[in-house]
Parts: sequence; C-alpha cells; structure tokens
Amino acid sequence: MTESSHESHENVPSRQRRRFPGISSRAYEHPADRSALVALRKLTGFDTVFKALSGLLPERSLRLLFLSDSVRVSDAQFTHLNSMLRDACYILDLEKVPPMYVNQDPQPNAMCIGLDEPIIVVTTGLVELLDEEEMRAVVGHEVGHALSGHAVYRTILLFLTNLALKVAWIPLGNVAIMAIVTALREWFRKSELSADRAGLLVGQDLRASMRGLMKIAGGNHLHEMNVDAFLAQADEYEKGGDLRDSVLKILNVLPRSHPFTTVRAAELKKWSETRDYQRIMDGHYPRRDEDKDTSVTDAFRESASHYADSVRGSKDPLMKLVGDIAGGAGDLGGKLRDKFTGQGGSGGGKGGATDGPQESTGPEDPEQGPQEPGAAGN
Repeated sequence: MTESSHESHENVPSRQRRRFPGISSRAYEHPADRSALVALRKLTGFDTVFKALSGLLPERSLRLLFLSDSVRVSDAQFTHLNSMLRDACYILDLEKVPPMYVNQDPQPNAMCIGLDEPIIVVTTGLVELLDEEEMRAVVGHEVGHALSGHAVYRTILLFLTNLALKVAWIPLGNVAIMAIVTALREWFRKSELSADRAGLLVGQDLRASMRGLMKIAGGNHLHEMNVDAFLAQADEYEKGGDLRDSVLKILNVLPRSHPFTTVRAAELKKWSETRDYQRIMDGHYPRRDEDKDTSVTDAFRESASHYADSVRGSKDPLMKLVGDIAGGAGDLGGKLRDKFTGQGGSGGGKGGATDGPQESTGPEDPEQGPQEPGAAGN
C-alpha cells in the first residue's frame, strides 16, 4: 500500500461516524500516560540509550523483513483491513497512512513500531478472532499509537527486552537495561489505555470495544461471555483481597507490557461516560496546532490530580491505606508491617483487619517478556 494523505482517501467510514479534524493526541491521552513518559525520560541513562539506539536500530532491516515475510495490506490484499486503516486515519485526521502488514502468528496481537515512520503489524490470530467492528477498534487503537508518537518507544522496548535476555548471563550486565525496560513497560501499559480511547473514537461503538477485549481474554466464545460480568471481574480484582494481594497484583503486572484486559475494559467504559469523551464527540477537543502552546506544568498538574483522585476513589486495600496515610492517619511503614504480620487487629483503620494467614506466593508463571500478551496490542 502506498502512503498517501487524507486528501486522496477514496473511502470514508462505511457507516456515518464523526470525524475529528486536527485532533491532538492530548484529547484522548490518559493522564498517567504522559506522566509515566516524563518519569521515563528522567531515568538515569535513558537519554543516552535512546540516542544511541535511535542511530543503531536497523529500521530499514525491520521494514524489509515485514515486506519479505508478511502480507502488506492494500487495495489488492486484505482489502477490508485497508478500508479500516484508511477510515481510522480519516477519522483521526492522520495525514500519512502508515503501512500495515499481516503476519502469520496464531497469537492474537497487534503493534505499532518504527523509529522514523510507524508501521502497523497485526497477526493472523487477531484477524481470525475479531469481527469487523471489533477489528475496527483495534486498527483505531494502533493509529492512535501512531498519532501519539508511541512507535519509537515501543520499538526500543522490544529491542531492549530481547537484549536483556541475551546479556542476562553477564553479572550485573542487564541491571541497567532492565531498569529502563521496567520503566518502559510501566509507560507502555499506560499508553495502552490512551490507545484504547483512540480505538473507541474511531469505532464509536463501545460494545464492540468491550467484545474485542473479552475475546482477547477468553477467546472466540462470545455466547459464553457477558460484558457486565466481565466488568464485574475488574471491580472484584481491584477491591478484592488484602494488602498482600495488592502487592501480588503489582508483582504480577511488572513483567507485562499491557494492562490486564478486565482493567482495560473498565477504564475504557469509565472514560466513555465522562464529560471529556462527550465533548470530543461534540467536536470540542484539543487540536494539534495548539500543542506548541501547551504548558508542561498544566500536564503535570492534570496527572497529579488524576493520581490523587485515583487513590481517593480506589477500592484496592493498599491504595486505601495510602489514602489514610496521606490524610494523616499514621505511619505507612508501621501499618504495612502490622498488616503483613497480622498485628493490625480491627483497629487498623480503613485498611481493615488482617484476614489471618493466607498464601502469599504469586502465580507460578507470570507473563514472560518479550512475548507479548494476546492481542492487547491492540
């Protein structure tokens, strides 16, 4: 498929969807996305690694690899995906349509990579799993990554993850690399929430977005699944257990590049019910030509406000305890020690009494990188 501007789009969305001329990625970026990226940039050694890899990574080789061993989406191949890609770029007003490739892989996945210009790759497992509207949300998700400039960091994450495995045998050889990989993963998990929002803006069908995430989690068995029950899992995951479970949640998510699917579904539904989303749909949103005037301080303030609201509204036991401490309820270290040793009793404040001895071991095999979790790419 040749790259072209939206002026040459022959296809407009197959059903009437709103278009967002000049929309800035700020319109749909999750507040935690930007703050995590800022934290990443402040990590010691990141700028040095970033500059070095930007000049060393074989992007041309990467493009040739997909060109030679995948199927490029075009007017002649995977035409339905080609239409979706053009629709997504038309709706989000992305001037240059990125190349898209379909790669033979039974694992449902999608990604947007590239240093100079983004490339979108989807697997056959994903294409075969999702219906048209579910797939449209995924394509919009990847176009959202492209519009946000995420591809370059995604590419570096993939490279460093593989590099860390190769140098793991060297004493302390991968410590610095893994520090950067961990920070990149933290940012990328947040960026996925932003891209999910972009997918909703493109598909404009919340139920389709929910179905897609359910299929990523449970396969092609929609007749056995229920959106409301799936969202209830997210609520149970957030508020369930005690402080030890909260710590295990953190440990479970660290190796992942994507958030858990139930969490993604809950976050997307929550955003779809906000005034911010409705204003975008009504045509009121930040525009790219205003980006240069955007205050970094305002972005920090928004992120800080988001985190404060998240802590206050969280049902997670650890977050409740953090909220108690922030409200002057006592010493965090002491309370954590009491909770884990069972000495807190019923007077432990909002953290609640300990529930007695419980297993504190994590899952036997948390997700291993660099293998990506199913279709999250999206």
